[in-house]
Amino acid sequence: MKNMIITIAGDPGSGKSTVAKAVAKALGMKHFSAGDFMRQMAEERGISLMELTRQSEKDKEIDIEIDKRTQELAKKENNFVIDSRIGFHFIPDSIKIFLKTDPKKAAERTWKDIQSGKRAQEKQYKSQDEVMKAIIERQQIEKRRYLKHYNVDMLDMSNYEFILDATDMSLQEEIDAVLEYIKKVM
Repeated sequence: MKNMIITIAGDPGSGKSTVAKAVAKALGMKHFSAGDFMRQMAEERGISLMELTRQSEKDKEIDIEIDKRTQELAKKENNFVIDSRIGFHFIPDSIKIFLKTDPKKAAERTWKDIQSGKRAQEKQYKSQDEVMKAIIERQQIEKRRYLKHYNVDMLDMSNYEFILDATDMSLQEEIDAVLEYIKKVM
């Protein structure tokens, strides 16, 4: 396999982390996650992921730390998959994928993960409606933040080579569609 880096971005709750992990496994590649970097930082600070997201709008150092990790990966590693909202910007030679999903469906998926214990960092939410409001707020904050800090619109679909509307797809269907695309461009 030639050297390849795959960046997977997407709407909150679109399955980007799960898809990225499965794609990495299927292709025998390493997996990294900017979301994991954020969750680790939130845990280290003793705050929720949403609180860290809100702080990051005012404190550029939070993004700088995450983005440095992403850039360092691209310098040190080959053949990996990273799920990251703006990984495409920091790793321009990557295969750039975006997973779209309806906020209501995203909230449903996320709420199920919270209830099953898969998202312990987001256990403060008491209903699917709360999750949906948080998803919408988070995406708005992130869009403003990336425009302000980097002049990058993560929701501009021209940044991506492959856009998949995953709203009505199972995770396996998402994984299969992404793998099919990657195999075409390998």
